[in-house]
Amino acid sequence: QVQLVESGGGLVQAGGSLRLSCAASGGTFSSYTMGWFRQRPGKEREFVATISWSGGRTYYADAVKSRFTISRDNAQNTVYLQMNSLKPEDTAVYYCATTGRRLAGLPLSEYEYNYWGQGTQVTVSS
Repeated sequence: QVQLVESGGGLVQAGGSLRLSCAASGGTFSSYTMGWFRQRPGKEREFVATISWSGGRTYYADAVKSRFTISRDNAQNTVYLQMNSLKPEDTAVYYCATTGRRLAGLPLSEYEYNYWGQGTQVTVSS
């Protein structure tokens, strides 16, 4: 059973930065595709970014492209989301997720991800 624990959320002013971390345990992290999703107030959960098992391929939602960077450290079983130039509309609960398996592609749908963290709140003030 894979377990994911996010950290790094908090309150930041618009234009600021945060780095989210997601520590994985209970599986073969280095084989898994990882993703970040978020749920903004009153909205459905949405895709933010994904990274391949090796870290060699990434994909971002248009809303965060060029501002957010997903990365991973397979030796530390951790995936990161560096968030720069934050906007009030980035306010959300951010979730880390994994497919729990190695995939050829980079899935964007939450239904492709089988394990989820508990989420971490990010609040961006204007």
